[in-house]
Parts: sequence; structure tokens; C-alpha cells
Amino acid sequence: MRFTLDELHAAHALVTRHMAPTPQYAWPQLAARTGAEVWVKHENHTATGAFKLRGAITFIDWVTRAHPQARGICTATRGNHGQGQARQAVAAGLTAKVYVPHGNSVEKNAAMRAFGAEVIEFGEDFDTARQEAYRVAEAEGLVIVPPFHPELVRGVATYGLELLSAVPDLDTVYVPIGCGSGICGTLLARDALGLQTKIVGVVSEKAQTAKLSAEAGQLIETESARTFADGMAVRVPVAEALAIYGPGAERIVTVSDAEIAEAIRIYYRDIHNLAEGAGAAPLAALMQERDRMAGRKVGVILCGGNIDTDWFLTVMSGGVPEV
Repeated sequence: MRFTLDELHAAHALVTRHMAPTPQYAWPQLAARTGAEVWVKHENHTATGAFKLRGAITFIDWVTRAHPQARGICTATRGNHGQGQARQAVAAGLTAKVYVPHGNSVEKNAAMRAFGAEVIEFGEDFDTARQEAYRVAEAEGLVIVPPFHPELVRGVATYGLELLSAVPDLDTVYVPIGCGSGICGTLLARDALGLQTKIVGVVSEKAQTAKLSAEAGQLIETESARTFADGMAVRVPVAEALAIYGPGAERIVTVSDAEIAEAIRIYYRDIHNLAEGAGAAPLAALMQERDRMAGRKVGVILCGGNIDTDWFLTVMSGGVPEV
């Protein structure tokens, strides 16, 4: 998969008809902590609080053109993907059926319903819910929204386009990995711009399927993915994504839930921004590698801020949410 600059600029023009571009700021408070010049890409400032809205905009636009008779979509999510898909599907006159695992974020479920989704709990984790979403989509004649698709990635890549166009001399950008659209979009935007910026992936130590698969050069499933960083809680890798980030990522860093919780606290105390687990993981990785990154210009993707109140209170009290 590759995108030309024209294709990315066209995606950006479409995306920004439905949401404003998000800012990227160099925060001196984070520079003081890390010894690096730290640019935060604030995807927590989108209309759904997460980067996934970008891919929903381009995907639903594609659905209306490729499947003009479609009456609705069906997908699986831990919350942010589902919010974006519901928002755009309903705006296009489509229904949105969204599967989540049992015990999913209460507040993300409520947000998806507010955007017009029918939310159904199924299975014990995202990957089981995803299998059910595929089955139901086929049985009911709905368009399946996969976790990875060229039109999803083209939309997601627009945040990389914005960041790397604004700050083209970044040495390294840290990106969290769930199913892989974020890191792949960033890699493809970098390549389209002809830059040499290194892209570092970040996974939870409790959900290492992307790291293990990249290191092995083949798909490696894990038995579980029990991390409160639910945007990274994936145990089955996506082959099409691995084909991009496997050879493309500079490296993939593993962070603990305790390191993620500390990064959430730093974001709130230093710059008063909310980060959910996956959103804080890139900063956690930078903190882990601050000696390596000292004196460099570094980007971190704050991919979402949709953390449940109870978890946030636990984190800000010095704890780590249990799942």
C-alpha cells in the first residue's frame, strides 16, 4: 500500500470538511522532563476525541460511492473506531451496528450510542467481537468495516500529513499500535512527503502481538491482551498492517501499564490534556528512551483522550487500573 501526495491531500480536503485539523504543539514542560524538543500531535482534540474519526470520514465516503445501495455498516471496536464510524454513517443516512467485548468502556459505549450506534456486547475481547461483527454483517447484508482498509488508512494518514508538513525536521515520531492503521498511516505519509523521520511503534507489554509479529516476520497471535490501554488491546495481528509496519518501523517499544499510567499523569499535570491509555503510550515510550532521544526533535501522537472517569481517578491517585 502506498499513497501519493495528491491522494493524501485529497483525503485531507475531505477530512477537514467534517472536522478541523488538530494542532501540534512543542511543550516546554515535556522538554524539561525528557531533554528533547517534544511535539505533541493532539488527536485528542477531534470531534470524537480520537484519531479514528479521520478514517471513518474517508471510509464512509467510500461506502456511499462503492456501495450506493448499502443500508448500514457493522464493525467491532473498543470505542474510538466505533464513535467515528457511527458519527459518519448516521450523517450519511446509514445504520451503524457496533460490537464491543463484555466489560468494554462504559463511557465509550455511551458515546457510541449518542452518535447513533446500536452497541452490542459480545465475547471477552476485541478479537472475538470482531469475528461476530463479520458474521453478522454477512448474515444481515451490512457493509463490514474492518480494522484495516486502504480508505481507513488514507484518512488516518492525514494526521501524519499535518504533523510532518508542519514539523518536517522531526527526528523520530512515536506511534501506538493496535490493529495498525495509525502507525501505517504515519509511515505512508512520511514516505509520500519524502522525509527521513524515524517512526517508532509502541505496544503494551500485555498486548505484544505487533512487536512479536514484526520481530518474527510472521503473524504471531497472543493468548490475551489484558491492558487498560484498550486501544492497543489486540491479540490477533492484521497481516496487511504488519506488511507495512514490520519493515517500516524503526523499532517497536514495549511499555508497562504503570509507565502508561505515569504518562497520563504527566499529560494532565504538565499540559492539562486528557490522554487515554493508548494516547499516553507514545509519551511513556519517550520517557523510557529519554537518554537516547536527548537533544533531538521528537513527535508523540496523543491519539485519544477518551478515558473513563473511574480509571482516570485511579490513575491520578497514583494507581494503575485493573482489567
